[in-house]
Amino acid sequence: MDRDTYLQLIRSIFCSEFAFYLKAANFHWNVEGSDFYEFHLLFERIYLEVYGIVDDFAEEVRALRAQTPADLVTLQSLSKITPQPEVMSGMSMAQELLADSDMMAEIFGMAFVEAEAQGDHGLSNFLADRQDAHRKHSWMLRSTLK
Repeated sequence: MDRDTYLQLIRSIFCSEFAFYLKAANFHWNVEGSDFYEFHLLFERIYLEVYGIVDDFAEEVRALRAQTPADLVTLQSLSKITPQPEVMSGMSMAQELLADSDMMAEIFGMAFVEAEAQGDHGLSNFLADRQDAHRKHSWMLRSTLK
């Protein structure tokens, strides 16, 4: 993969991770129903974990000498996460967040391989950690949905 394509891939993953954070926060803020408290806490745990790495991820992008996307138009256009503006049931929110988290784990895994090929070992370690974090989020969501 050429360097420009690689940088666009990393920027797209950053945007996807940021959009995932926003979706989890949205679900945390807007969940309702008899399972409100359980979903409210689960979504909070997820969005706080992701939010905690956004700045580090932005700095990883900058370390590659690329611009970090920071406007809503660019974030949405480069993201693989589909926004969910409607309020759904807690179960539907968890199912959607699970699908997104599984996708993020897969994307981070593919990006890890490319970062290794590019010789960006520090970034590849970061990407591997993100893959692991999304696998854990997916496990918690999947277990909640049973």
